[in-house]
Amino acid sequence: MKLTLFAAAALALCQAHAAEPASAASLDANLAASVATSGDLPSVIITGSMPLPTIEQPRAALAAPVQTASAQQIARSGALDLSAFLRRNLGSVVVNEVQNNPFQPDVSYRGYTASPLLGTPQGLSVYLDGMRLNQPFGDVVSWDLIPRMAIDSLTLMPGSNPLFGLNTLGGALAIQTKDGRSSPGTAIEARLGSDKRRAVEVEHGGSNAQGWHWYVTGNRFKEAGWRDDSPSDVRQLFGKLGWSDARTDIAATVAHADNALTGNGLQEQRMLARDYRSVYTKPDLTQNRSTLLNLTGKHRASEALLLSGNVYYRKIDTHTFNGDLNDESLDQSVYQPGAAERAALAAAGYTGFPASGANASNTPFPKWRCIGNVLLGDEPAEKCNGMINRSHTQQENYGFSGQLTLLADMAGARHAVTAGAAMDSSHATFRQTSQFGYLNPDRGITPVDFFAAGTQIDDDGTPVDNRVDLHGRMRTWSVYASDSMAFNQDLTLTVSGRYNRSTVRNRDAITPGGGSGSLDGDHRFSRFNPAIGLAYAPAAGIGAYVGYNEGSRTPTAIELGCADPENPCRLPNAMAGDPPLKQVVTKTWEAGLRGKVASVASWSAGVFRAENHDDILFVADNQAGFGYFKNFGKTRHQGVELALDGKAGALDFGVNYTWLQATYQSRETVNGSANSSSDADAPGLEGNIPITPGKRIPLTPSHILKAHVEVQGGRDWTVGLAMTAVSSSYARGNENNRHQAGGPAYLGAGKSGGYAVFELNGTYQLTRQLGVFAQVNNLFDRKYATAAQLGATGFNANGNFAARPLPAVGGEYPMVNATFYAAGAPRSVNAGLRYVFN
Repeated sequence: MKLTLFAAAALALCQAHAAEPASAASLDANLAASVATSGDLPSVIITGSMPLPTIEQPRAALAAPVQTASAQQIARSGALDLSAFLRRNLGSVVVNEVQNNPFQPDVSYRGYTASPLLGTPQGLSVYLDGMRLNQPFGDVVSWDLIPRMAIDSLTLMPGSNPLFGLNTLGGALAIQTKDGRSSPGTAIEARLGSDKRRAVEVEHGGSNAQGWHWYVTGNRFKEAGWRDDSPSDVRQLFGKLGWSDARTDIAATVAHADNALTGNGLQEQRMLARDYRSVYTKPDLTQNRSTLLNLTGKHRASEALLLSGNVYYRKIDTHTFNGDLNDESLDQSVYQPGAAERAALAAAGYTGFPASGANASNTPFPKWRCIGNVLLGDEPAEKCNGMINRSHTQQENYGFSGQLTLLADMAGARHAVTAGAAMDSSHATFRQTSQFGYLNPDRGITPVDFFAAGTQIDDDGTPVDNRVDLHGRMRTWSVYASDSMAFNQDLTLTVSGRYNRSTVRNRDAITPGGGSGSLDGDHRFSRFNPAIGLAYAPAAGIGAYVGYNEGSRTPTAIELGCADPENPCRLPNAMAGDPPLKQVVTKTWEAGLRGKVASVASWSAGVFRAENHDDILFVADNQAGFGYFKNFGKTRHQGVELALDGKAGALDFGVNYTWLQATYQSRETVNGSANSSSDADAPGLEGNIPITPGKRIPLTPSHILKAHVEVQGGRDWTVGLAMTAVSSSYARGNENNRHQAGGPAYLGAGKSGGYAVFELNGTYQLTRQLGVFAQVNNLFDRKYATAAQLGATGFNANGNFAARPLPAVGGEYPMVNATFYAAGAPRSVNAGLRYVFN
């Protein structure tokens, strides 16, 4: 057997080792080439990352449909940020713009999500230079904290590979950042665009003969946003300082971000038809401040042994301020203040309130009953149609890892053995308060100032107290090992496994001591996850692979905080009680073929099936409108992936197609009050819907097609056209796939329609130093939606607030329910300059 096969097998295995928090290593491409030619171990291991090789691969090298991209590809695409590049260029990736802010997307791969929204089930793990970016509280991913210009390469690894650590259910994304050796020189980039978009990015890198290397980049971005009152302000800094010699490489990374993002969320279908840029309620502001430190070290101890490790620290501070509609007011009489309320208003110095006759027709935006009930301490939860929700999350996490990689001949095969251990520890504090208020014609919420945020007020004898003050400590220890065995030029077998032990300690500062309604709890989770893969290459230019792997995720604090059937929650972020939940376990099978068409193109075809066991779902309680998180049966994600990429002369092209079937495989009952097929006593009243096996999971399209073509006119110019086409998907709230529009109580189809969006970009090099670039997004100005949700609407067709919109049925008032859409951005134009200094 040739040594080149062994080196490539080792490389392929190590690429799967972006472990939590930064535990396993991969070999750099050019160093892998030195292994292939000299028989030596590479001098550097890139801890926790997994850049794929760019060199020609021997047969049987890779055993999974891995996707990669370089800094040059990201820059040429014109993508504003990382998520935009993933959406346009990587197969099986869909971005749901639930927040309608470019820096706050839900990135979905094979139906598994990495989202910045607390409470969203997370199924992808994300790493930056081996440091886990999934945050301790909720496993969320804040995409705005990742500086685009600092990215040197990225790799998207499919499946539930256990070596990536917890939360790797559908895949893992590993990002490798630049250093002064790979990105020397100084450059400045400025851009202007639609919706008052302006940005400036600067980067500088270098190295010297003494082995020192350095890199720094900064980004300042501002825009007004394409929707009403949706500005963004992004400030990012990134720096790396390192030293290396023939056997050792040490690097320290520092990154800081301070961002203010307004994403006003979904809009009701009728309001969207009236004004595509409108918002439902406002504001929805998220302020993220993050600082991270990461120290990595790699050392070649001998020709057969490499050692690596890292230590990191990260601090994240997040504030949210959301103006929301109070759904509890929609079935109430909120217009005409009564005698006691009028007396309280007069005593407080208010004037102008109606003495009689206020109703929905003459009072489109009521406020007086709200103010009066707050003054009386009576029923603000029912008479105030607005609410301000505030939260503050503070997180600190730190960890370390160490591993060894050994190359050896044993039992007639070449082996690449990797073994290591890692620890990740976190502390998080989450505080949330709610303050009643009233809705204004501009969709903003005016809080009632004399009602202190979070104060408890009785509402018909029921306490209204939505405060949360949760302190949690999370710690995970893990050990892992893998062995890649190359038996001959054609056959490589890889076996691996990882054992994780996690503890979660929650303490409730409002209701301490445990028991009903308390968030106190001590939880322990442990599991060993195995994996095995076989790659076979019967001839040059063609290969086959098959693999099986298991991954798991522990329940998040927000799920543990709303898991008690005796204390159900109305919303996932309204926590109460936390009996234990089981871990989610995903078992994935992969198989496929890959090959080349002469030297022009490469192709791949694969199938996959992933089953989640003990999945976690927010299910309905007998108490109407409430629910809790619960383990249930399983879900299934399966599909077919086809890809073709090539280059012929000045033409660069690629096509990716995915058929995805993401379905429920167990029976369950969930809240379906906005669903026309619910078991409500009458249309528009609260009710539940049954989920049966085979029903499609919301927000998961069946078909995804991406294509791009780029023409390079020598060194002076390039022009590219890209298309992203996505089929329809069911809305959240339509888990049974049976909702139908009809009657006054149910508006909208319960799904988002399919769409195809085109993007045009180009670059032109004016001089050796100065280049210009431009991009047109949504070239044909298509109106489309990337996600949808069913829910009760608080507005009538004229855009005015409307409580009790339908006649009473048995003393209860039905709601008008509609489909809310995450509208895609309209056509926008961006252009800029890039100047490279000598």
